[in-house]
Amino acid sequence: MAPAIPSAMDRPHFIGIGGAGMSGIAKILAQRGAKVAGSDARESATAEALRALGVTVHIGHDASHVAEDATAVVVSSAIRADNPELVRAAELGIPVVHRSDALAALMGGTRSVAVAGTHGKTTTTSMLAVALTELGQDPSYAIGGDLAGPGTNARHGEGAVFVAEADESDRSFQKYDPEVAVVLNVELDHHANYASMDEIYESFEAFVARIRPGGTLVVGEHAGARELARRVASRPDLEIVRVGESDDSDVRIVSLVAKGMTSEVTVLLDGSELSFTVSVPGRHYAHNAAAALAAAVRVLDLPTAEIAGALTAYTGVGRRLQLKGEAAGVQVIDSYAHHPTEMTADLEAMRAAAGDSSRLLVVFQPHLFSRTQELGKEMGQALALADASVVLDIYPAREDPVPGVTSALIIDAARAAGADVTHVPDKDAVPGAVAGMARPGDLVLTMGAGDVTDLGPRILARLSD
Repeated sequence: MAPAIPSAMDRPHFIGIGGAGMSGIAKILAQRGAKVAGSDARESATAEALRALGVTVHIGHDASHVAEDATAVVVSSAIRADNPELVRAAELGIPVVHRSDALAALMGGTRSVAVAGTHGKTTTTSMLAVALTELGQDPSYAIGGDLAGPGTNARHGEGAVFVAEADESDRSFQKYDPEVAVVLNVELDHHANYASMDEIYESFEAFVARIRPGGTLVVGEHAGARELARRVASRPDLEIVRVGESDDSDVRIVSLVAKGMTSEVTVLLDGSELSFTVSVPGRHYAHNAAAALAAAVRVLDLPTAEIAGALTAYTGVGRRLQLKGEAAGVQVIDSYAHHPTEMTADLEAMRAAAGDSSRLLVVFQPHLFSRTQELGKEMGQALALADASVVLDIYPAREDPVPGVTSALIIDAARAAGADVTHVPDKDAVPGAVAGMARPGDLVLTMGAGDVTDLGPRILARLSD
């Protein structure tokens, strides 16, 4: 039986319903029987998927889209105060609910697992959701990307476990009360909201403080995650499980063998070695899989070997080294990486997959002026791992331009590191530019958190021509 829908969520209206986080909550509510409506800036496959669930989706933002009988208007931190639908909600006296509060309400009464960290949240949450499904647990889940198998980012399940991606960018992950929390890494990012690492740690400590008494914190091997574990170690009712390759890891990766676009991973847990296949290459994703295994073991009363085997069912998630296709002997792969650490991890994984006989070409779109201002040099240095790169202009998302902050910060740093970089400000010119560079056997990686993902099919079409 589906949990009761909170009364405020009987007839919600979502502003920006096509976003990864927003659409997931809307899907779960619709599956639980709520009358859901919302708006988004443009048509998309997500909008169509929502309509298939009975959701009313308007294109464009207009005050008339908000029904007078709406019980709540749901927003993310990206919605500006002057949005006409938000203004209309105030006029009608409709309560405004942040998406994190809506998700927290949906997770109530479940054995919840919240996955946090500066990088790897979507992949790890996806691995957990797939493994739990494979094991017959019928979990609910809310993820920041579409699973390759089901083709969706969210689902209401009848099982006891709810797996959710926990977003630290706006501190909204502090709304959840998980039984198990996963923190993969802790780094300085989201510069518009965090001024220092001290603020980042304080935010993650507040998230950990909300883990239920007797609950578990799973931490990755990243130095920031281990520092967080040290800071909260005095809490007596919290079990801390360390995952990684170091000797002090409770779930220790003892072997990682790359096999093209997959990896064979062996971990040591409770004195036994367990092996499984990860369908995406690279050390970064092996660590994600080990963290997912550790979390699943804490919420399931099943043999550990059975849980490890279920991870093999994971076949990927949209935008996380997702193969978009092949044309003229060139494979095109899509990556969501936008922080230098993520970029380096994916580029190293693709470099290993390419081998000695293939070249790695990258199409990179910087995401946010604030991130480029703070980390542009490191982004450029990461691009030196590619044989050649095309760099687009900055994708602004929710930000206004910052004087003097352009893609040139990245390009100059990349060239100083010895990279071959071409600036292509016109997105429509990118497919032709890439087709002119690529030759059979090459790998092309479209990379960034903006709309660079739209270029993959267009590059393939141009290569075919």
